[in-house]
Amino acid sequence: QVQLVESGGGLVQAGGSLRLSCAASGRTFSTYAMGWFRQAPRKEREFVAAITWSGGSTFYLDSVKGRVTIARDNAKNTVYLQMNSLKPEDTAVYYCASRGIKASGSFRYPNTYDYWGQGTQVTVSS
Repeated sequence: QVQLVESGGGLVQAGGSLRLSCAASGRTFSTYAMGWFRQAPRKEREFVAAITWSGGSTFYLDSVKGRVTIARDNAKNTVYLQMNSLKPEDTAVYYCASRGIKASGSFRYPNTYDYWGQGTQVTVSS
């Protein structure tokens, strides 16, 4: 069982930055790939970024490349999402998720993840 708790969301002006954190329970955190997803009102949950268990590979939604960086600290059981140059269209609830090392399928698909956090709201004003 893995429990994920996101933090760091808030209200920011366009062009600003936020760093989201996702703290995970469990001693096997380092074996999980981690992803960030977001969901805006009346829209489907959308992949934002993912990072492999070692941190050696990262993946991003095209529209956030160059503005967003995913990173992890396995010693702290935490994954981060640094978001810069935020735009109003980035407004959403952001969720972190984990998937086991044996999971298959693209990191971009929510159904390949086993555990989810409760989400943190990010609001970008214009």
